[in-house]
Amino acid sequence: MSLRLIFMGTPDFAVPVLEAFIAAGDEIACVYSQPPRPAGRGHRLTPSPVQAAAERHGIMARHPTSLKTPEAQAEFAALNADAAVVVAYGLLLPQAILDAPKLGCFNLHASLLPRWRGAAPIQRAILAGDTETGVCAMKMDAGLDTGPVLARETIPIHPRMTASELHDRLAAIGAPLMLRALHEHAEGRLAPMPQASEGVTYAAKLNREEGKLDWHKSAAALDRAVRGLNPAPGTWFEYKGERIKLLEAEPVAGRGDPGRIIAEGIVACGEGALRLLRLQRAGRPAMQAADFLRGFALDMGETLG
Repeated sequence: MSLRLIFMGTPDFAVPVLEAFIAAGDEIACVYSQPPRPAGRGHRLTPSPVQAAAERHGIMARHPTSLKTPEAQAEFAALNADAAVVVAYGLLLPQAILDAPKLGCFNLHASLLPRWRGAAPIQRAILAGDTETGVCAMKMDAGLDTGPVLARETIPIHPRMTASELHDRLAAIGAPLMLRALHEHAEGRLAPMPQASEGVTYAAKLNREEGKLDWHKSAAALDRAVRGLNPAPGTWFEYKGERIKLLEAEPVAGRGDPGRIIAEGIVACGEGALRLLRLQRAGRPAMQAADFLRGFALDMGETLG
């Protein structure tokens, strides 16, 4: 059964889902994405990964700044779609948009709902120390990731996994899940089930200041921060007036005042210690700790900010 779809998404995470529906032979009437943004040293306007994928396939792409105007809603409804597939789009969908497609709007969300509703479920799962997560295909309603779920798939979060690695894994399993769930629902073989009322948590949007390492926290918590905020917004500390990015670390045994350098490349935390493995100074390439410390010593007994 071929469907006429509107696809709404912006980042890399959404591209495998778009590609899956195209490969399955569904008709993509239009792609909606966030507007092109300045990127690179020249700050040239660059289309989002989803818009770029649409253009490669010759699919019309739109990037309105709002879907709240009567004009935008009429334009959307005129596409006469069976359904809209939404993956990390970045705009709220008003009720008129949710109601326009025959079957409704369907979202792929990167968590096991109702845990981690909201903007940053992948990172929040790692920061919280969750041992598993997954993806959910859900029918959207007016709430924030509150709609009934069609299907879900669970995967473990391995102890050394970064947000970047988890992102790629979830994108890979999310595409076939969304494709199967929407087609089975359209054929009347799969009904959405309401989310549980217990276990609701919210994945607040990340901000740059969360990346500043607080050495009073445990080494385990700081390790999760380094992995969970990789690659963005990244983690960092200050030393002798310079901001240094910490790209990779691991918790180790050790004691000392929080932030104190107690051995080469090892920093005491509120509980345990953190071994610095890969670092980067502003405007310089990332380096393994041994190479970094040969050119920029972190002196024994000094305290990191």
